[in-house]
Amino acid sequence: MVIVNSFEEYKAHLGRHIGTSKWHKISQEQINRFAAATLDNQWIHVDEEKAKSDGPFGTTIAHGYLTLSLIPYLWKQIADIRNVKMEVNYGIEKFKFNRHVLVNDEVQLRAKLISISDLRGITKVVIEANLDIKGQSKTAYTGNVVFLYHFN
Repeated sequence: MVIVNSFEEYKAHLGRHIGTSKWHKISQEQINRFAAATLDNQWIHVDEEKAKSDGPFGTTIAHGYLTLSLIPYLWKQIADIRNVKMEVNYGIEKFKFNRHVLVNDEVQLRAKLISISDLRGITKVVIEANLDIKGQSKTAYTGNVVFLYHFN
């Protein structure tokens, strides 16, 4: 895990791979909870029997936005940004879903710092985020996430 205490320490990682999270297994229970919360109960996500018999993947798949919502959780396993008054999820850029994530797949986040700037005391970072699927060569997604940090 990378520990960052200031803008200067963060900047030292510019252009470098920051780290990789632990593997996270996508369970049917997690998919079902996400479907209930978002009112997206499409059968390809929640009906295990129909997905097995009629679906193109032979099983249910995770919602793309479920995998996207894992970024903050997995990011905290990669970097510990300290000495901040506030952290803001500022945006997502150039995001592309490349491959479906099947139920019981394990995923991990790889992160690289591609941009950092000082906006009058607010640190803006752009992190290249890639979600790997265990045993697959193609990522589930790739894109950039933007965070704002208000360091003390």
